[in-house]
Amino acid sequence: MNKKFEQSEKNITGKAEYYDENGAGVVIQGNMKIPVPFLLKDEVAELTVVKQGKFFQSKIDNLIDKSKDRVKPKCEYFERCGGCQLMHMSYDAQLSYKTKFVKSLFKKHKVENTVGMDVPYDYRNKMISTFKFDKKIKSGFYKLYSHAVVSIKECMVQDRLADPIMETIRQLSNQYKLKVFNEDKKTGFLRHVLIRTGHYTREVMVVLVVADRVFPGKGQFIKALTKRHPEIKTVIQNVNKRQTSVVLGDEEHILYGNGTIKDQLMGLTFSISSKSFYQINPIQTEKLYALAVEMAELNKDDLVIDTYSGIGTISLIASKSVKQVFGVEINKSAIKNSIRNAKANKIDNVQFVQGDAGQVMVQMAKERVPVTTVFMDPPRAGSDEKFLSAVVKLKPKKVVYISCNPVTQKRDIDYLMRFGYKIERIAPVDMFPHTAHVETVVKLKLLK
Repeated sequence: MNKKFEQSEKNITGKAEYYDENGAGVVIQGNMKIPVPFLLKDEVAELTVVKQGKFFQSKIDNLIDKSKDRVKPKCEYFERCGGCQLMHMSYDAQLSYKTKFVKSLFKKHKVENTVGMDVPYDYRNKMISTFKFDKKIKSGFYKLYSHAVVSIKECMVQDRLADPIMETIRQLSNQYKLKVFNEDKKTGFLRHVLIRTGHYTREVMVVLVVADRVFPGKGQFIKALTKRHPEIKTVIQNVNKRQTSVVLGDEEHILYGNGTIKDQLMGLTFSISSKSFYQINPIQTEKLYALAVEMAELNKDDLVIDTYSGIGTISLIASKSVKQVFGVEINKSAIKNSIRNAKANKIDNVQFVQGDAGQVMVQMAKERVPVTTVFMDPPRAGSDEKFLSAVVKLKPKKVVYISCNPVTQKRDIDYLMRFGYKIERIAPVDMFPHTAHVETVVKLKLLK
């Protein structure tokens, strides 16, 4: 720890009273609320706490009183890697924690128990690994609350196909003497690798994120990689020269295959590109979308809008039960993907529209289009007031709101409730076992 921190370093003994939004146990000392990573509720521990301004860094020195919910993490990297936060907590306790978190937000409403996984491992169909150089090229994930890369050879939560492919990429990178990108000096080549896996098809996409379009030994590298792993159906070179935490750049070159892989979801086939939004946990996605469709109580007379429609997953799943679906998405490549997916599945009652969903809904309201149902699945930041006011103008009877951030979801729902909507169901789904994240689907109905 640096000298600035040492001045406010303390050794204390404390008990975790509750969890914060990141799954850390919170110890209360006077008027200070100190989050302690890896400390479970009701556990007592000796801690080292460092205060800088309003923020604390803390670590467990000695665990005095253990919780019955504590388990030994299966992952050897757990406390160093920032990917998971709750692997020291039994899975039943994780589900309970997530249910209580959603209940703490929606205090006046009934919240169903969080829908969990039968086997909460090997679920991620998308992995992003970062390169570093330490005598040789290594790769891994960022350390918790840090930009330091922890070298990792096996991840317990990602698809089993990914680790062997990543090992081969490391070997070939060393063999062909590729240089790791240095963020400070802005020199080097290798930045990240993104691996996407089709859960049902077992097709794999590899995206090599690099700092230059000149790829030394490209032909031999790709030939060796795809020969060793025939499950790889496409390899993409993504060029990202920017000084940014955003992984993918704008420039892409397909080096092998056609730039997409396929997977199935609820009996439908989807084509997925490198930048497609596609839910990370396919097993839980089927449960999530089945819940969303069930909540919508769709019928053959319904006219549906799927806002933030991505590659058309919800639109195409809902289309089986309704008269017509409008899928609205601002991303041009996602719309192209959606249209391809509709054709591949021989679905003709879905119309995909590129544009701002709020503006589309305002126009539909002006034209008195009798939309009955709106599905919304926005990014973590939630929706803005402009979008929500468009929903209010459109006046659909039902709104089904899927969110990976219940905090912003609650904020948006409060807005809709001020304009005549009532919560009918709230169901959390554990899309990301061993992390503090929870996905929530909420049904709202317009009061007459």
